[in-house]
Order: sequence, then structure tokens, then C-alpha cells
Amino acid sequence: MQRFAIQIAYDGTDYFGWQVQKRLRTVQSVMEKGLSEFCGSRTRITGAGRTDTGVHALNMTAHFDYKGSAHPEQIRKGLRRFLPPDIQIIRVIPVTSDFHARYDAMERHYKYHIALEETPFNRLYTGYFPRKRIRSELIRTAASYFLGPHDFSSFSRENPAVPDHICEIHQSDLAVQDDCLIYSIRADRFLHHMVRRMVGAMVSISHFEMDPGIIATWLAQKQSRQTMIFPAPAQGLFLVEVIYPPDKLKPDNRNIGNHQDK
Repeated sequence: MQRFAIQIAYDGTDYFGWQVQKRLRTVQSVMEKGLSEFCGSRTRITGAGRTDTGVHALNMTAHFDYKGSAHPEQIRKGLRRFLPPDIQIIRVIPVTSDFHARYDAMERHYKYHIALEETPFNRLYTGYFPRKRIRSELIRTAASYFLGPHDFSSFSRENPAVPDHICEIHQSDLAVQDDCLIYSIRADRFLHHMVRRMVGAMVSISHFEMDPGIIATWLAQKQSRQTMIFPAPAQGLFLVEVIYPPDKLKPDNRNIGNHQDK
């Protein structure tokens, strides 16, 4: 038995998020079906985290265990036959048996795309706020207040199963492109709806020309029900990368014979 890490890109438009849900089409369920067909037996896959309905991923990391003899590039190419075109396998990496895609991750990186004008071509991949005034400087200043460790209870969906709401933000900034603003955020962990609610809060600050320092007040309140905080549309959110300690995704060449990645 060999454990593999697998890096996946997907268009989340037609999925009810990553995690398996009864009678709903999710990325994990489609991946498990494809892997099971490729492997010839039921195969589970564990992702680095969950993405919501409609959210996209440029590079989601997951892991699975494999009993066959195919080497990583053969697995990557072979899986193509069993997956739809909105899911792509970027890379398959042999790892040690104790590697865990979720628990070994030390940082996750997301980007949120804010459209300044909606078109038929960006409507599935940007968040558009037709009745909000978007002021990039206010959003950029507000973003800086999220840096560091904070309790993000005010910016997450209530969930009694997750008592710890402390997250440490390593990057929180805004880039301006031609017809789009791109908010980038990196953190050790994220809570349910957290990035989308952060974007919604910054859009409220922009629209009402509020003092961006109110972010600090909202953080201190630790209250999930906030009038000015709302979840931004899911389609603007992209998981960019899951980051691991340098030794964790180093290929483990044991138990794979003389095959090498190509």
C-alpha cells in the first residue's frame, strides 16, 4: 500500500462544494468515484479542507492510499478517463504513510476576485456587487486590520462543533487590475464562510465610507451576527494553494520500484 498526495484544480460552478454530501454532486464524491474506477476498488480521498458550493480551486491537495503498481505519472494520466473536464489532476506525489493532507497543512492561500463590471464572461468567476460602491483604497486599508492572530467569530458562520475561532493571518492585501480587484489572504486556518464574510465586510466599509478601523471593533465583539458583515458571492473565491512544511511533500520513492515522475 502506498500513500499519494494529489494536487487538483477544479471549477466549482457545478458542485456543492468539496465534501461528500448525500445525494449531492461534490468534488470529493466525483474524485472518489474516478479513483475507485481507476484503482478497481473503493478508494477514499481526504482533502486539505472544504470549499463551499461554487468556490473554485487552483490547487487543492488531498491524499489517498493505492494498492496498484502504476507510478505517479501513470496515475495522473489514467485518472483523466474517469474525471469530468472541470476537474484536472495537476500532480501525483508519493508520500510517507503518515502524511495527512489536512492536518499537515501549515498555511492556506485564497484569492477573491471582485468584478468592477459584470460580463457574460466573468459572471462565474468573480464576485459582483451591483448596488455597492467599490473604493479600492478603503478596502486595501481595511484588509490590513486582519493581519496577525485574531478571534474570527464575527467573520464566520456559527458552528458549535468548532469552539476555537483563533486564526493567524499572514497576508491580507489588495491588488488592482483592469476591471477587477483581487484580494489575497494567507492564514494558518480558515473558518466556515470566513473569507467571503471578510470580503463582504470590506465591501460594506467601502460602500458606506466607514472608518476601516471598525474591523478591529468587529473582531473584538466576537459576534457572528453583524449587520454590516455578509458573505460575498461564492464564485469569486479561489483556493490558490495549500502549503506544507518543506519535508512533507518531498516525494517518497519507497515502494514504487524504479518508476520516476516524468
